[in-house]
Amino acid sequence: MLPGTAWAAPATEYLQRAMPESWSYSAAVEQTMPSLDGWWSDFHDPALDSLISMGENNNFDLAMAARRVEQAQQAVRSARAGYYPSVNATAGWQRARSGGATDGGYSLGLQATWEPDIFGKVRAKVKQSGHSYNATKAEYTGAMVSVCAQIASTYFDLRTAQQQLRVATDHIASQKHVVDITVARHEAGLASALDVAQARTVLYSTEASLPLLDTQIKNDINTLATLCGVYAAEIAPLLEAGTGEQPDCNRIIATGVPAELLRRRPDIVEAESQVAAAAAALGIARKDYLPTLSITGAVGTAAATPGLLFGNGSFTWSVAPTLSWTVFDGMARRAGVVSAREAMEEQVANYNATVHTAVQEVENAITTYVNDLKRISTLAEVVEQSHKSLELSVDQYKQGLSAFTNVVDAQMNFLEYTNSLVSARGDALVSLATLYRAMGGGVNM
Repeated sequence: MLPGTAWAAPATEYLQRAMPESWSYSAAVEQTMPSLDGWWSDFHDPALDSLISMGENNNFDLAMAARRVEQAQQAVRSARAGYYPSVNATAGWQRARSGGATDGGYSLGLQATWEPDIFGKVRAKVKQSGHSYNATKAEYTGAMVSVCAQIASTYFDLRTAQQQLRVATDHIASQKHVVDITVARHEAGLASALDVAQARTVLYSTEASLPLLDTQIKNDINTLATLCGVYAAEIAPLLEAGTGEQPDCNRIIATGVPAELLRRRPDIVEAESQVAAAAAALGIARKDYLPTLSITGAVGTAAATPGLLFGNGSFTWSVAPTLSWTVFDGMARRAGVVSAREAMEEQVANYNATVHTAVQEVENAITTYVNDLKRISTLAEVVEQSHKSLELSVDQYKQGLSAFTNVVDAQMNFLEYTNSLVSARGDALVSLATLYRAMGGGVNM
């Protein structure tokens, strides 16, 4: 028995037994490209559709990932070349003088070297490169999913900031009206200068928030431009503040995510392919204990002058099969097998860690989204009541039945709660994008 052959179980046997049986591979749940599942199309937002289309076509991280896929594909082709012989053409001329005599001549020929894959070493290398190629493809899909999710999240943040800007603008108009009321009452001797100062304080504090919101909007547009592989000026007209509202954040999602769907996550597919590639590398290392059979052959012609190269008696040929077997190498092969096995064990641990991380991310995303919806529902009621409170406090102040501090408090509360509601809707939208990324692509939500 060769060293290391006692380990005969497939790599999947080393995966944790606690994993659900439904995680067995099924082509029906293989991950599709984001451009095919079109998760974001449910928002019916042409601007979002356009941004993600640009990102898919122009994002530089995706371009680099695509080049890695092409490199991995060429590595597979390079490994398959081991099935075929290597053929070299030779042509030469030689002249030498020894012991007073001069000799030499001309030669033409072909030399071929072939290593028959009797023990499956080439086949194992092809299998390893194939698994590495699958891992690289999954990496590309994962990059695409991540880019689409980042674009969606940033777009939602942008629309949230723009909505908050509209809220601030609307409140400024209302606060200016309150300032006018206090000024009129002060001039009529019905209110103090303190009321005017407090009203203007509220107004100016709201106006002070406008530059911050404008900065956030421009930063989000710049981020989207980078993700889409374009310059901000090219997409700014598409994203102007008045052209879009926050998308609807209400979606029906499955509270129990099937393992078959989660298993299609690109990082899980990639980790599984890396386990298979490491297992194939272990097989290659173990095959180093086996002998190597190579066949070298040559055919050609040689003559003293070019005119005789194709004459009778100028034809030459040779065949040299060689069987080589390393008897002792200072335990280098054994060390190679042990190293390859440890590398496979590392990939198995990485696979299990990736699975657990995926489960955690999906559960967190679902929990966050559900609670965001609850928060939105409650905040909607708070906003409605705070609006009523503002209207009542202004009416009572105009009638002289209430102090102006009640108006100030009502104004600040109404603005704060309205912004909180807008932020909560934005958070829910981002949670949906996070869930999309956690699931590894679009699902029926």
